[in-house]
Amino acid sequence: MIACLERFLPDSEAETRADDDVASLCKALELNGSIDYGSVGVASKDFGGLYAVKPLAFIRPSGADDLVRVVSAAARSSNLTVAARGNGHSINGQAMADRGLVIDMRTMEERIEVVSCGGSTYVDVSGGALWEDVLKRCVLGFGLAPRSWTDYLGLTVGGTLSNAGISGQTFRYGPQTSNVTEMEVVTGKAETLVCSETQNPEIFFSILGGLGQFGIITRARVLLQPAPDMVRWVRLVYAEFDAFSRDAEFLVTRPEGDSFDYVEGFVFVNSSDPVNGWPSVPLTPEQRFNSGRVPRTAGSVLYCIEVALHYKSSDHASTVDMAVSRMLERLGFIEGLEFHVDVGYMEFLLRVKRVEDEARANGIWDAPHPWLNLLVSKRDIADFDRTVFKKILRDGVGGPMLVYPLLRSK
Repeated sequence: MIACLERFLPDSEAETRADDDVASLCKALELNGSIDYGSVGVASKDFGGLYAVKPLAFIRPSGADDLVRVVSAAARSSNLTVAARGNGHSINGQAMADRGLVIDMRTMEERIEVVSCGGSTYVDVSGGALWEDVLKRCVLGFGLAPRSWTDYLGLTVGGTLSNAGISGQTFRYGPQTSNVTEMEVVTGKAETLVCSETQNPEIFFSILGGLGQFGIITRARVLLQPAPDMVRWVRLVYAEFDAFSRDAEFLVTRPEGDSFDYVEGFVFVNSSDPVNGWPSVPLTPEQRFNSGRVPRTAGSVLYCIEVALHYKSSDHASTVDMAVSRMLERLGFIEGLEFHVDVGYMEFLLRVKRVEDEARANGIWDAPHPWLNLLVSKRDIADFDRTVFKKILRDGVGGPMLVYPLLRSK
């Protein structure tokens, strides 16, 4: 097998005959799944759209055994590389392999199984499963849900656990990487290991947030909690960054039961620009942004705190109103620039799905998506606002400029 694989090393002679030899590679690996060596376009790009790197082949494994065979072949070769690709939502080519093997994790057998252990309830889920499918299975089947999410759920479990998985619940429960108790992984030595905080802990903590460089996640055990039925979704507009950041920090430091269940924020342009400006804030088509409420002293950008309160269908509307009002009365947003809507829990978590559908319909979903995530300290965030938001990005970026208030302890 290795003699066959070494013919694919990226020297000039190998490159000229690679197309003829891929069939031999397929046979040498003896996969139960399939290998695509003629049409690798999907595997040569990602959501970022900034790079295009052609792999040698696109592997579609049927299970973990196939994954072990592929990684074993790469481990025994000095040059052959392997990259795991979930739903291709990476930004800078992390799911690509130049003249290497890209593994399609979505073709592996999907597993979403709710289990009880030690008095807690978890979901055992395959690394290639989408979080959207995990949500539907757990909520509709058991009335349970993972505690921490990402804004967009068309991502694989293994993909976000290889990064972090941050959203508006992170201030309370930590990122998705903090809500996993056990994983099954295939290491770079082609060993299949079960790891946790106590079992193979070095592998466990290396793989969580490890960008796929220490192993490939084939299964994860994720903590569950009772799911709410409904969400009161609220957006609050601010003219000044100091008030915005002060209120955001206040909300994430309140104890559970005395704050919202979801806290995020974003920056938008102080103009009528339909993508970057005022129209991007209302939650429903019927709501309108009254720009006359914006103080004349406001600068080039405005700010929005986005919060959500979970509740049950059996809760009386007045109870929900009272809880929301009690929390809002302590905040310093612009009066008259608050937007409310009540939606189902799943509809709220799948809110970006509507944006995706619209973007696919008008052809911009496949456009390049440069993206940058930064963790900025409280000490530096005001300077960041003055330099980046108010100056460099004062006209917007043609997309969201999100600001998540997080706690260092999480």
